[in-house]
Amino acid sequence: MRNSDLLEAEWPLLINLPADALLADYLREHPNSKITCFNNNFEHYLALKQSYPGKAEFVFDSQYKSGKQHDLVIIAFPKSKAELAFTLAMINPQLAENTPVLIVGENNGGVKSTGKLAADYIHHISKVDSARHCTLFSGLANTELPAFDINAWFKHYHFTLGEIELEIASLPGVFSQNALDKGTELLLNNLPDKLEGELLDFGCGAGVISCFIGKKYPQAQLALLDVSALALASAEKTLDINGLTGRVFPSNSLSEVRGKYQHIVSNPPFHKGVKTHYGATESFLKQIKDHLKPKGNITIVANNFLSYKPIMESAIGTTTTVINEKGFAIYYSQLR
Repeated sequence: MRNSDLLEAEWPLLINLPADALLADYLREHPNSKITCFNNNFEHYLALKQSYPGKAEFVFDSQYKSGKQHDLVIIAFPKSKAELAFTLAMINPQLAENTPVLIVGENNGGVKSTGKLAADYIHHISKVDSARHCTLFSGLANTELPAFDINAWFKHYHFTLGEIELEIASLPGVFSQNALDKGTELLLNNLPDKLEGELLDFGCGAGVISCFIGKKYPQAQLALLDVSALALASAEKTLDINGLTGRVFPSNSLSEVRGKYQHIVSNPPFHKGVKTHYGATESFLKQIKDHLKPKGNITIVANNFLSYKPIMESAIGTTTTVINEKGFAIYYSQLR
């Protein structure tokens, strides 16, 4: 906000900015601006929408589409560097040539690499300001780019586990985008012997766990949730290319979960940005009992240094360590 003179615009687009005081400060400095806040993080989208009703247009999706032509874009540098190029390519159709683009972020989050990462998408990139271990960059939109097609941004990989072969599709910024991660592999090799009925994949990412279960246990009715719109789009794509179906929906932890499930399976996230963050998973484990059917069960994989087992013991009941191997542990708990 100390560069408020750069923020004057009629139709500004704020991309993936967190739910902090920026919007209030912006509106106070530029009360006539018609702001659009686009977020692919459901937690931030909900918080902004609830905190500033009627003050801006709020959009949650995996990609931004609009008939508007914005005259300023402000982007929060993403936790995945690959996502910056995706974002810049995505918004390009909404911009006129030389529309100002501002990119801001924490230095230890990679924002200093903006010049290199954004060079193909915006020109005249320069550092505007730096303070509090953060940097602000500016550039101008380059509209001489190919039309944006989200399908071109999916990375695909295959893996075979036992008799199950899957193809995974994943967008930039989605966990384990390039290959099957060790924790999920351990989980898939140590699932319960029988999975049927309604099953929830919490923090589904690209849909690896659900698709494996859908192939191995066709009686399971799949539901997949994630806080990330990019993950949800990836999960939908992965389900489709493997000939599977499931209900895919956004949720901030369990905020949008309704009803109860016979099985819950998860490789829950514990990183948020560049800082380790356990809150969402701990909240999930403490509250999940209300969403388990009688004799329902939950199976999770986690780094073995995380103290999730005592939380499960307290919140759900007797919890078994199925396996502890290569830095990961599988925990299983069932309601009586």
